Amino acid sequence: MDFSKRAIKTSVVACIIDKHQQVLLTRRCIEPFCSHWVMPGGKIDYGEGIIAALHREVREEVGLEVHVEGLIDVYEHLAVGSKCHHYVILYYRCSPTSFEPLANGTECTEALWFPAEQLPSMLLPPGCRYILAQVFPQLTWGETPPAENPANELPDQMPLREDCQS
Repeated sequence: MDFSKRAIKTSVVACIIDKHQQVLLTRRCIEPFCSHWVMPGGKIDYGEGIIAALHREVREEVGLEVHVEGLIDVYEHLAVGSKCHHYVILYYRCSPTSFEPLANGTECTEALWFPAEQLPSMLLPPGCRYILAQVFPQLTWGETPPAENPANELPDQMPLREDCQS
């Protein structure tokens, strides 16, 4: 398989959980995953620290300040959307230090707190579902997508959509 020299998009996402075990989710209004409920986050700019990017993205999307508690996991999306983007996303558990989210209207149209019990039935992208299933393993998630197995990350073993192989 021939891999092109397109860049991998590295992103950070905040899994913001309040003291009542509610999770802040936003309704995306851009691709990929338009209309899905997602956690706030976005791309890390060149030269920007990971945690600085996390704080910036949360402020830009929902206007909140957070305390970063630690890395939950890393999730990889291969061949996303019509442009076959490749994302590596670092998910961090955070607690809010301010509590009134305001969706920016550019990337998301809503920002709401949801009780953990409601999460498994929501329209969530695979990475978001995978991370939330780790944070709330006591819930019934049904089929959650596995993270990519690093042992399979050999060029002749990586499954890509056929339309993304040029």
